[in-house]
Amino acid sequence: MTTRYAVNCSIIFTELPLLERPAAARAAGFDAVEFWWPFPTATPSPAEVDEFVRAIEDAGVQLTGLNLPAGDMGGGDRGLVSWTGRTEEFRTGVEVTAGIAQRLGTAVFNALYGNRLDGVDPAEQDDLATENLTFAAERLDGAVVLEPLSGAERYPLRTAADALAVADRVGAPNVLLLADVYHLTVNGDDVDRVIAENGRRIGHVQFADAPGRHEPGTGKIPFDQHLDALTRAGYTGLVGLEYVPSTSSDRAFDWLSR
Repeated sequence: MTTRYAVNCSIIFTELPLLERPAAARAAGFDAVEFWWPFPTATPSPAEVDEFVRAIEDAGVQLTGLNLPAGDMGGGDRGLVSWTGRTEEFRTGVEVTAGIAQRLGTAVFNALYGNRLDGVDPAEQDDLATENLTFAAERLDGAVVLEPLSGAERYPLRTAADALAVADRVGAPNVLLLADVYHLTVNGDDVDRVIAENGRRIGHVQFADAPGRHEPGTGKIPFDQHLDALTRAGYTGLVGLEYVPSTSSDRAFDWLSR
């Protein structure tokens, strides 16, 4: 059963150094992992990239998903795609990502849109986002996914419709929706309807329960129902486990046996 899931190693196994987490995921029975941007800057050194790639390869797992550079996430940043003045930084990060993907076979890339900026016309940010997403879609061999987020007041993509409107603006076939069940639920989207109406436009799926953003079974989200909806919609990709464990990491996947 674990083969249909990918462990997000940026939010699970956080008690371990980042480069030890892929091996921990493998020890827990998974063969696929995903990460937020794993470097402190958008321009890591070749040695930093080599260390990250080696940790994935040595663990014997596949890196199925990777976030593009998103700024200071801990400080509240939520992406560089629409951030005026940081285009070169973003595009350098895309090139780094392309190199990692070529080495590891990664095919899903989460392009966090970015917060609205004080003193900047939202239309200017949206035009920049279209240009940057077009660049990423042309450079990356895989799905460039757009994620609605909750809990970030300045982040403009809140619903599936918001993200799909951006994808429509870009017009590239590989710019798709990241259907994060937790964020969509918290923001009031009808998740099963989103899946049914947009199944072919979903490039990736992530799971966490609500409230709390913990593992399935700790909240009220009907995961089996949503999995059935995904099957009916023809989704064949992996499901990213992107939750904060409510218990120790060695018990974080007990829900799978239930």
